[in-house]
Amino acid sequence: MSRDLSKLGYEEFLGELKERIRNAQVRAALAVNRELILLYWQIGQEILQRQQQQGWGAKVINRLATDLREAFPDIKGFSARNLLYMRAFAEDYPDEQIVQQVVALIPWGHNVRILDAVKSPEERVWYIQQTIQYGWSRNVLIHQMDSQLYRRQGSAITNFSRVLPDPQSELAQQVIKNPYSFDFLSLGKEALERELEAALIQHIREFLLECSLNLAGAQ
Repeated sequence: MSRDLSKLGYEEFLGELKERIRNAQVRAALAVNRELILLYWQIGQEILQRQQQQGWGAKVINRLATDLREAFPDIKGFSARNLLYMRAFAEDYPDEQIVQQVVALIPWGHNVRILDAVKSPEERVWYIQQTIQYGWSRNVLIHQMDSQLYRRQGSAITNFSRVLPDPQSELAQQVIKNPYSFDFLSLGKEALERELEAALIQHIREFLLECSLNLAGAQ
C-alpha cells in the first residue's frame, strides 16, 4: 500500500525544490548577463581609447557595426546605436569594479534607460540598487525615474548586500528572458524551438522503439 505523501512533507519538499530551481535559473541568467554587460563595457572602453589615441572619428561606429554584424549575424546587440550606448556606458562608468559589482547585475535594457535619464553617478547606482532590491521591471524603473524618486527619498545606499533578485520578481523574469542574452549565446527563440522539436522527436522514437520491443517480447 502506498503511503500518504502529504503526511511525509511532500508539498514542503516540492516547494523547496521549486525555490531552489528558480534561484538557480536566476543565478545562471545573471552570470550570462554579467558577462554580456562586461563585454559591452570593454567594447565601449576600446572604442573610447582608439578614438583618443588613434584619432578615429564617429564614422568608426558605423563601420564596426557593419563588420561585427557580418561576423556575428545572430547577435543583434552590435547595431551602431547600441555601440554608441556602449561607448557612453564606458565613459560614464570609468570604474570597472563598480560595473562588475553593481551595474552588471541588471539587464542591458535597464542600464540604457538609466543612461538616458540620469546623469549623476550616485543617483544611477541608487536606481540600480533599488531595482535589484525591489525587483523592478524596466517599465517600473522608468516610472520611478520619471517621478524623481531619488530626489524624494534621499541618497544612495552604502551597505547594499542583495546580489540576487527575488526569483518571483519581474526583474528576475526579465533577466531570465533577456533577448540580448539569448542572442549573445546564439540561443534565439528559433534555436530553442528547434532543440525542443528535436527532443520531442527523439522521445517519440524511443517510445515507439520501446512499444515495438514490448510487442516482440509478447509474441
